[in-house]
Amino acid sequence: MERQIIIQHGQEEIAASIHYAAPAKQEGRCKERLPLVVICHGFVGSRIGVDRLFVKTARELAEQGFLVVRFDYIGCGESSGEYGREGVESMIAQTRTVLDYAHSIGDIDPTRVTLIGHSLGGVVALLTSVRDRRVKNLVLWSSVGYPFNDIVKITGRDVYDNAIKRGTADYLGYDFAPVFFDSLGAYQPFQEALKFTGNVLVIHGTSDDDIPVDYAFLFQKVFWMRPEGRCDKEIIFQADHTYSNGKHRRQLLQKTKEWLNGLEGVQSEWQHWMI
Repeated sequence: MERQIIIQHGQEEIAASIHYAAPAKQEGRCKERLPLVVICHGFVGSRIGVDRLFVKTARELAEQGFLVVRFDYIGCGESSGEYGREGVESMIAQTRTVLDYAHSIGDIDPTRVTLIGHSLGGVVALLTSVRDRRVKNLVLWSSVGYPFNDIVKITGRDVYDNAIKRGTADYLGYDFAPVFFDSLGAYQPFQEALKFTGNVLVIHGTSDDDIPVDYAFLFQKVFWMRPEGRCDKEIIFQADHTYSNGKHRRQLLQKTKEWLNGLEGVQSEWQHWMI
C-alpha cells in the first residue's frame, strides 16, 4: 500500500510518499518492528527519480518488508519553497524531519534504519547519518564527493558566477542564490565519512559522466579506515549516473536489496566469532 502525504517543516511543506511493508515479509529478530528506508534524491531531482528510479526502488523494498519513505526536498517536485535558496544544512534538517515522521507512523526497528542517497543526495544522506544516531545503515548511489566542484561542473561556471554577481542565477528554471553554492563548499564528505559508525554500501557506474566512478573507491578506502562499521562496494560496468539501462537498474536494485537483507545475518555470524 502507498500513501501520498505532506510533512510540515517549519513554514514549508515537504511532499512525500510512504510505501508500507508487505505483511508477509516482516520477519527477523524484531518481528513486530519494521526496517525503515528513507530515499534522498539528488540535485534538482524529485522523489520520483529519473525514469521513476525511486518509485521502483521503494516498491521493491516494500515487497521485501521495508517501510519506505521517498520525499521531495523543499523547492523540488511537489514540495513548497525555493530549492536554490536552501543550503545543504537545510537539506540535512529536512531529512531529519522526514526521519521523525517515519518513526511516528510505525514501530521502527532501531537497528535497521537506512538512508539511500543518490548523487548530491548521497552527501546529504551521509551528513545526516553522521549527525543523527538513529541512522544505522547508509547506501550511496553515484554519490558526489566534492560538492562544490561537482555541482558547479554540472551547472556550468557561469551559473555560479552570475549567482555571486547578481544575487541569483537561473539553472533549469531554478533560481540559485549564493547561499546554495556557499553551503556546498562548507563540507568535505570524505572527511565526514570517518565519523559515521554504521554500515555502508557504495554503488557506482563506470560510465557515469556526471560524477567520477573513482569516488566509489575513495569512499570505500575512507570507510575502511574507521574502527567500526562495514563497507561494501559494487561497481556496475557501463552504468550511467541514473542507471537508465534496464539491466544496470536491475543490478543496482538487486545488489541493494541483497545487501540490506543480508545485514542482520552477517551481524549474527560475527556475534558467534566474538570472544
